[in-house]
Amino acid sequence: MIINTGGRTDTVGYYTEWLLRRFSEGYVLSRNPLFPNKVSRYELTPDKVDCVVFCSKNYSPILPRLHEITDKFNTYFHYTITAYGKDTEPGAPSTEDSIRTLIQLANQVGKQRVAWRYDPVLLTEKYTVSRHLETFEHMAKLLSPHIDRCIFSFVEMYKKLDVNMPEIIPMTERDMDTLAHGLGSIAEKYGIIIQTCGTNRDYTRYGIHASGCITLEILGKANNISFKDLKHKGMREGCHCIESRDIGAYDTCLCGCKYCYANKNPHKALENYKHHDPNSPLLLGQLRPDDTIITAVQKSFVKSK
Repeated sequence: MIINTGGRTDTVGYYTEWLLRRFSEGYVLSRNPLFPNKVSRYELTPDKVDCVVFCSKNYSPILPRLHEITDKFNTYFHYTITAYGKDTEPGAPSTEDSIRTLIQLANQVGKQRVAWRYDPVLLTEKYTVSRHLETFEHMAKLLSPHIDRCIFSFVEMYKKLDVNMPEIIPMTERDMDTLAHGLGSIAEKYGIIIQTCGTNRDYTRYGIHASGCITLEILGKANNISFKDLKHKGMREGCHCIESRDIGAYDTCLCGCKYCYANKNPHKALENYKHHDPNSPLLLGQLRPDDTIITAVQKSFVKSK
């Protein structure tokens, strides 16, 4: 099975000690977000986990000890670096710091295991189409020697954005087409494989590959392993990724990004953080008397030799 550490929260950036402890102790508990009294237990051992997928805006806290995981597991890393500043991503490092950290990460794990995420792409009076393309080219020039590919997506207009980010300007089909054309051209200029995330829109005419940022093909090539030929069910509409299990929790990311789908609001995340115990097998709090622990079925996707 595939373990995802960063879909619900930036575990690497804000819960590094907990994450390393879970891999050291060899298991983790994850509370079901829909049925909170249902808790799944996942074994974090190489014989049970085919690959560990990370996604973060800041890998600097874990870099000195990352080898504790990479020495034992197949891995793949998504690194999100966008055009936005503190007005939109209050807790994210500066672009310059992020680029330096990505290069350090790639030097440590190999560029074939690092994907740059430039997402979500959204528009405001400050972050215009032209600003996105200028910023993307600046980053692409610096990052191209150190990444496996670039992944981008257009922002999904969740209802909570009306409150959390009222300045956002709805994107037209023309805006998306202009951006896709520009991003595709820049990626080609710098020799970057570029693909979409979470959409069924077709931009192949601009050299952009279809969605599917966590596929067995990508993970297998990055780690030199062969996976079974399985259908990628995806995690939501427009997603073409392989099934994975997330060990994080919603409403816990402290980065405070206005567009975040995983937080109701930053205040909720700060309140929840008070319940975090680095020694607990759960990201938040402890087991409760009415909890039911379910041992997860962890089927391997690796092709038998």
